[in-house]
Amino acid sequence: MTRVFADSNYWVELLNLSDELHTKAVAAAERYSDAQIVTSEMVLTEVLNGFSGSGPGSRRAASKAARALRHQPNVVVVPQSSEQFERALDRYQARLDKSWSLTDCASFLIMEDEGIEAALTHDQHSLQAGLRALLRQAPAKAAAGFFAPSTPLRTL
Repeated sequence: MTRVFADSNYWVELLNLSDELHTKAVAAAERYSDAQIVTSEMVLTEVLNGFSGSGPGSRRAASKAARALRHQPNVVVVPQSSEQFERALDRYQARLDKSWSLTDCASFLIMEDEGIEAALTHDQHSLQAGLRALLRQAPAKAAAGFFAPSTPLRTL
């Protein structure tokens, strides 16, 4: 089974219908629908933080999506731990020449530990870390009806 990592940008782009990369995220979701998607609690924290100032409707939808992801059979959510935090902090400190966030560092370590070489992201940081950024490869056109176009933020 194919395994890919999903970063916060992917989840935001997938959930936010007005995001400029939403169509690519939807196409990637369809393309990798049979894959095991690995993400982390740190990533979900970043997603929720991203929607924190978007109003009650978006906050409700984002929290509902984060909860739903934890129960999807093809999604593995790696829990945050003190050890993970310390390792990510070590990576963060060791890469002072990069603009990687602490969550990026934790994500890269998870991917290394799990042998995952591709991420559902458009982010250049993954490329800097030597990973494949799948949203840079995904087709721009997605199948109609994957998400209802009438809602600005959609839950999974």
